[in-house]
Amino acid sequence: MPTEVSTGALKHRPASLAFRVTAFVGIATTLVFFAFGWIVVRSLEQHFAQQDAEEFRVVLESIQKTLRDQPAGTDDAVLDRLLASSVVGHQEVFFRVTDAAGKTLYASDGPDLARLAVAVEAVPRIDPEFLQVWQEGETPYRGAVLRVEVKRISGPESYTVVVATNIDFHLRYIKNFERTLWLMTLVVCLIALAGAWLAVKQGHAPIRRISAKIRGITSERLHVRLRPEAVPIELAELVASFNSMLGQIEDGFRRLSNFSADIAHELRTPVTNLTTQTQVALSRPRGVDEYREILYSNLEEFDRMSKMVDDMLFLAQTENDLRRLTLADVDLAGEVKGLFEFFEAWAEDRGVSLLLRGDPIVVPGDRLMLRRALSNLISNAVRYTPSGQGVVVTLAQNADGVELEVENPGPEIPAELMPKLFDRFYRVDPSRQRKGEGAGLGLAIVKSIVEAHGGSISVKSASGRTRFCITLPKR
Repeated sequence: MPTEVSTGALKHRPASLAFRVTAFVGIATTLVFFAFGWIVVRSLEQHFAQQDAEEFRVVLESIQKTLRDQPAGTDDAVLDRLLASSVVGHQEVFFRVTDAAGKTLYASDGPDLARLAVAVEAVPRIDPEFLQVWQEGETPYRGAVLRVEVKRISGPESYTVVVATNIDFHLRYIKNFERTLWLMTLVVCLIALAGAWLAVKQGHAPIRRISAKIRGITSERLHVRLRPEAVPIELAELVASFNSMLGQIEDGFRRLSNFSADIAHELRTPVTNLTTQTQVALSRPRGVDEYREILYSNLEEFDRMSKMVDDMLFLAQTENDLRRLTLADVDLAGEVKGLFEFFEAWAEDRGVSLLLRGDPIVVPGDRLMLRRALSNLISNAVRYTPSGQGVVVTLAQNADGVELEVENPGPEIPAELMPKLFDRFYRVDPSRQRKGEGAGLGLAIVKSIVEAHGGSISVKSASGRTRFCITLPKR
């Protein structure tokens, strides 16, 4: 059944990598260029302010020299001409000079400097940070008010000098420069965005090639693997992880296919037997005893099929839902002794002895599941042990955990068949089936139970003896 995707989930889909990288590059580039432009404009303004300050210093030195060198008793008209001539060559500079009593000695034509002298506090020297900017009508000015001390023969005299200059040209130049700079910044940002988008698109080309290869992988081509060395180093780990996942999917798909084939194969025989016996029973009239015998035979096949289905369901539960474990302290020695009592009559009938070695050991686990695993191992050992010999179960502890070994004499298992012993429906001897030999799921169930408890199982077969070893975690 397809999974429904809500409209809200689609609306909140994350932005694409190309958009994220392009946006980040665009924002970073814009911030950098705007910061650079701001610094350039501020530097240009500072440059013009410094230039005006230098101009004011030259004018101020000339005014100070004129005031210092004026003859004693110079009348106002002569002083006015002297001050006017002192700034010849500085047409764009306006100044006003007043004495300590506030009398105006000279005032240039231009802005009203008297108002600035009243509004602004006098400063001791001319520095860019002391300059004032104001606008009179449509014309902007920059200037300063200074307190000047002039040493004369008659003694020091104090004057107030106001200097100013028209900065309209400077401001228009800065405005035009700023407009050009921001336009260039915009163009550069757009170029950077286009370049970032193209770079990201080109950088994602390996991802698109990988996606194309992945789309070509189907259930018939699960053997295909991507080559980590053929992709950029940043994608090598992703490709390796995908190959690992693909390997697990291939293994699971193969096991599922084999499992389905094994189920069909195992169920076909009892179904065929039931069909054949029923057809034979219906081929002619029979007595009550004959029908009863046929029904008993059919019941055996039904019991066998029921056990097979139960085992398959148990395997599915232990492999897919480990939360079904009911953990408690399990006395392994007590469980083995209980199983020995259960199999005692069958073992005696076969002439097989049962022996337990080792001290009592308690492990955390699901008692019923562990009992089932031990039961499968012991029943297999009894089944394949020759008459007159015995099955030995050994318990021990070591640094790795708790070990439980089930050992029995009997035919050796070839080394090449060892890895297949725990596969579902596998039998070392294919002729041993159908009649009381089970469906070949016993060892698969044992392995599943042991792994569900965080343990492991191994098998060794040599010198006429076969040993199954279970390792479980300690308490």
